[in-house]
Amino acid sequence: MGDTVKYLLDESEMPTQWYNIIPDLPQPPPPPLHPGTHEPIGPDDLAPLFPMALIMQEVSTESYIDIPDEVLDIYRLWRPSPLYRARRLEKALDTPARIYYKYEGVSPAGSHKPNTAVPQAYYNAQEGVTNLTTETGAGQWGSALAFACGLFGIDCEVWQVAASFEQKPYRKSMMETWGATVHSSPSPLTEAGRAILAEDPDSPGSLGIAISEAVEVAAQNDETRYALGSVLNHVLLHQTIIGEEALLQMQMAGDTPDVIVGCTGGGSNFAGLSFPFLREKLAGRINPTIRAVEPSACPSLTKGVYAYDSGDTAGMTPLMKMHTLGHDFVPDPIHAGGLRYHGMAPLLSHIYELGLIEAIAIGQTECFTEALQFARTEGIIPAPEPTHAIAAAVREALACKESGEEKVILTAVCGHGHFDLASYDKFLSGDLVDFEYPEEKVAAALEHLPTME
Repeated sequence: MGDTVKYLLDESEMPTQWYNIIPDLPQPPPPPLHPGTHEPIGPDDLAPLFPMALIMQEVSTESYIDIPDEVLDIYRLWRPSPLYRARRLEKALDTPARIYYKYEGVSPAGSHKPNTAVPQAYYNAQEGVTNLTTETGAGQWGSALAFACGLFGIDCEVWQVAASFEQKPYRKSMMETWGATVHSSPSPLTEAGRAILAEDPDSPGSLGIAISEAVEVAAQNDETRYALGSVLNHVLLHQTIIGEEALLQMQMAGDTPDVIVGCTGGGSNFAGLSFPFLREKLAGRINPTIRAVEPSACPSLTKGVYAYDSGDTAGMTPLMKMHTLGHDFVPDPIHAGGLRYHGMAPLLSHIYELGLIEAIAIGQTECFTEALQFARTEGIIPAPEPTHAIAAAVREALACKESGEEKVILTAVCGHGHFDLASYDKFLSGDLVDFEYPEEKVAAALEHLPTME
């Protein structure tokens, strides 16, 4: 069957616009609400946290938004990213399916996150912002924002979830190399952090807690703004360069995907890959099955409730209608597969409710099993997050082997796992076990959701 095949775009073919799917949807998504009044928020309500250019992108009804030249110049450090045909994996699986993967691990930070970190830093710099705060889990987003802030001369302060802060010290080193200041979250530096530590001095932390800390600091300083690495509309917008490139590359390959699978935590990588293809599907030009894949330990789409909830633990952010496990959700420490956020992006949640995409949850032992097979055939050690998409792609390919169907499968490997080898160590030593998010915790989350009148 030959070697792995790589499809490369020329720099001149790199997309120069981001795609906004909202105008193409049959129904608009529900609006975010003010956490105090429960009334729809306006741009001025977000101004303490975000520059106005990003706020306008958040509420935009334009189908396409031009990518600034300065951002394109930085994108060219690693974009267009390659699309591979996984012939070696296909041969190992003995499947008639054709498997393609878009590889975002070629970015300086090693993941898809700089696709939004760079424009976020750019727009903040344009408005004179000198400091950005943010949260990070495994460290991919914190690393990406540290990289981007360094390019635009902005100070970057990161609250990293405590469990990951301890397990992945080199992520901290990477962020500090690019000039960021990194704190373990919950920290004694904020009211939100101190409140959590008072209840549980050994708290492993969560993205919801880290968001509360970063938002608190940003809201108290006029020269500081906040940056979020997933969930919000403008973040998903920036990531659509992945899917726009993949559309062109699939045309180069002479194939059209029958199934698109992507890992989902907050949803930005999955949206970035799938939204341009969903546009084509809505227009009747193609008809792929589009499937979100999440961890069984943090299954917001498949087990969460669709309701208005806060994006952070302390309840300082706007209320967003999304699939949620409850804003006080804390991931189990045995969960090593990333994708740990309590809620799914509101826009993706809305699209899921419309029936335009599917969702499944997979346990981490299956994910890491297929990650090893992927690494040993394709050569790339994937980050824990895309192992979910790889596992789903393998499931689909093996189903094709049973049925004899020659489906075309497209997925995204959204980052490499070079800083996540502690998780691989646990798996290789037999210490990694599956964890199913208990139904009783889902029920308990309902009791803590904001009361809507």
